[in-house]
Amino acid sequence: MKAQLERIEPGFGSSFTLRRFSNQENCNTQWHFHPEYEIVYISNGRGKRHIGSHISYFNDGDLIFLGPDLPHFGFSEEIREDHQEIVLQMTEHFMGEHFLDRPEMSAIKQLFERSKQGISFHPSVRARIGERLQKLFDLPGFERLLYLLDILNELARSEEYDLLGVEGLPLEVDAQQFERIQTIYEFVGANFKEHIHLEEVAKLINMTVPAFCRYLKRWTGKTFTQFVNEFRVAHACQLLADEHRSIAEVSFESGFNNLSHFNKQFRKISGTTPREFRKKRTKVIR
Repeated sequence: MKAQLERIEPGFGSSFTLRRFSNQENCNTQWHFHPEYEIVYISNGRGKRHIGSHISYFNDGDLIFLGPDLPHFGFSEEIREDHQEIVLQMTEHFMGEHFLDRPEMSAIKQLFERSKQGISFHPSVRARIGERLQKLFDLPGFERLLYLLDILNELARSEEYDLLGVEGLPLEVDAQQFERIQTIYEFVGANFKEHIHLEEVAKLINMTVPAFCRYLKRWTGKTFTQFVNEFRVAHACQLLADEHRSIAEVSFESGFNNLSHFNKQFRKISGTTPREFRKKRTKVIR
């Protein structure tokens, strides 16, 4: 399945698109992209961020800001809890071609630039901005636009965020290439807890092992081992939210059969140890 271009048309009398979804009524769940910037607010629940070659999990809702043309899946598809999702999409020039070049807009212009790596905001920011996004639905056109600018300004001046380090996949390729990438992601996503033989996954896309390794490196910048370990570490981050699980349990349930190797890979990929990650996350939630 190739990444589909999602065509977004603001409603009459509006310069941006604002939509709200509840529970299993999801936004676009397919692998898709669009030239608009996108803010996604998810009130609660556990889900997965799959953006370009980036994969990570959120545990209690999320607030994400994405730059243009980043292929991604919907973020609420795997959420089983009752939740609400708000999606706001706008072009770079939704206020006019040179509006972001005004000196008063410098902070928002930097926010737009950061969003090209993907931004996830911390819980306190998510709660405040979530309430403000809800209020947008009740405002008339002019007041709604001014209120959106104020929201963007608050996001631009916040220091409570994480850059996701997203690397977009090249878009100008034929459908066969996207089908291959999609097949790889789906297969690894379903089997990363087990040992995956290179021959097995290469055969799925009708390639020899050397050709497959070169292909994956070209598309993701990673070896197959690195690629699989990122799936495993992302899953481990989700499991670490449960304080009743030991680090060893998390290691084995994420596909690592050696605790020392797990600790090494976790630190290499996330920049911290599993224990430090759990402490930091618990402190933020409390």
